[in-house]
Amino acid sequence: MRNAMKIGTIPVGGGAPLVLIAGLNVIESEEATLSVARAVKALAAQHGFPLVFKASFDKANRSSLQSYRGPGIDEGLRVLAAVKRSVGLPIVTDVHEPAQAKRVAEVVDCLQIPAFLCRQTDLIAAAAATGLPLHLKKGQFLAPDDVRNAVAKARALGATGVLVTERGTTFGYQNLVVDLRALPVMRSFAPVGFDATHAVQHPGAEGVATGGDRRFVAPLARAATAVGLDALFVEVHPDPDRGPCDGPSQIDFPMLARLLTEVRTIDTALRALDGASRT
Repeated sequence: MRNAMKIGTIPVGGGAPLVLIAGLNVIESEEATLSVARAVKALAAQHGFPLVFKASFDKANRSSLQSYRGPGIDEGLRVLAAVKRSVGLPIVTDVHEPAQAKRVAEVVDCLQIPAFLCRQTDLIAAAAATGLPLHLKKGQFLAPDDVRNAVAKARALGATGVLVTERGTTFGYQNLVVDLRALPVMRSFAPVGFDATHAVQHPGAEGVATGGDRRFVAPLARAATAVGLDALFVEVHPDPDRGPCDGPSQIDFPMLARLLTEVRTIDTALRALDGASRT
């Protein structure tokens, strides 16, 4: 099916169960990353979600030169390999330069194209050439239907699948808005995810850092699930206010547990209604 793919062995789209993509915004240490991976795996299993673990080795788009970027590609890939080996989860991480794609693909199961780079042909070409599926974040500057061109580009260049994720649209200065109409529009040509944590960012609002408001993570995730999703993307941290990157928009484990309970209830009801409408 056109709107179906796999990340590792996990099916995404085409009527498959709702997938959870969750983990750290950025790798801090091997110990912390393994701890978060195990905690998220336990919560996903408890609530019946197939899980893809996410963590970045480098956050290239930072507000300030002094902002923490991560451990870099060498240490980052070593940590991600340890997660895969020890915790047994498929992994997605972002690449920012074409030269990174082939090397990163040796470790992970899906390559993420950051929102600000979602139309960069050379980056998409290098990522697609690895033979892995791509996780394409919709640019804050793009209309939903315009993402169709980026998806077509990735497919034409050899991507084995493309998941498109909504993460908010620029709404004036230092604010984002989520237009839920984007989800069915993009779902007409690709599996669709919703990034519930980046969608609550306030870009650049803290002067040398991006702010956010995690109070709205759960309401937006619930609404997006009700509209219809193939994957829910959430970044978590054991102590978000001390997170080195995007802390204000991340959630902790108790918040994730409540959110998964709510999302599971909505998704189950939606699928039951859809099944009833087909009989």
